[in-house]
Amino acid sequence: MSRRNPIEEIEQVFERMNEELANISEGFEPEFRGDVNVDVLTRDEEVVVVADLPGFAAEEIDVSLLDRELTITAETESETAVEDEDAQYHRRERRHHSVERRVRLPEEVVEEETEAAYENGVLRVTLPTLRSDTVDSTTIEVE
Repeated sequence: MSRRNPIEEIEQVFERMNEELANISEGFEPEFRGDVNVDVLTRDEEVVVVADLPGFAAEEIDVSLLDRELTITAETESETAVEDEDAQYHRRERRHHSVERRVRLPEEVVEEETEAAYENGVLRVTLPTLRSDTVDSTTIEVE
């Protein structure tokens, strides 16, 4: 008889909820969803996450990793302004745009060796996977 793990069951429920919410939000335009389109792939000994973040500067993007969850956030503000003291504004527009995306990684990774690069609106995060030879293990004697 196997023993139930309530934490694992809760994580599974949250993963199913995230999948369902993602399915629901697919009907909305990306600018209204507030999320980021991502590709997650594994190859050799790494996980690669590629995220589309057009319109942001590299310094406006934050990437964090906790356990096996990668969080990508980006926030930008801009405004149009006329530098003419004699001008009278009839309209002055400001833009504030922020997005966030959390991605559950398919494997354990080495957090300290993670690298991120941003070019032409595309963020690429490379996360080396935890190799079995680097995991501390305990030998258990069999009597």
